Amino acid sequence: MRFGLLVLAILMVSSPECFSSSRSRRAHGASVFAASGCSHCHSIRNAGGHKGPDLSGVGRRLKKDQMRRQITGGSRLMPPFGETLQETELADLISYLRSCRDKQKK
Repeated sequence: MRFGLLVLAILMVSSPECFSSSRSRRAHGASVFAASGCSHCHSIRNAGGHKGPDLSGVGRRLKKDQMRRQITGGSRLMPPFGETLQETELADLISYLRSCRDKQKK
C-alpha cells in the first residue's frame, strides 16, 4: 500500500515537469518556425503565407520522420533546412508541427 502511494506521489510530482517541458519545446518550435521564415510560405490557422501548403493539420497527416525528411531535404519548391537548423531546433520545430492537428477543411 505504501509503495503504491509512493509511486502515485512520484508520478504526480513529475507529471507537470514533463508537461511543461513538452510545452516549452513546442513554444520554442513555434519561434523556430517564425525565425526560419517558414511563415513566409506556410500558414497555420490562417496566419502566414500561401505559397506553400497550409500546415494547420500537418500533425494529423504526417509522422515525425516524414516531417524531418521534408524539412531537412526540402523539395522541388521548398528549400532544404538540414544545414540551417540545429538538431534541437529541428526536434522542437517537429514537436510544434505535430501539435498542429486542426481538422482539414473540406
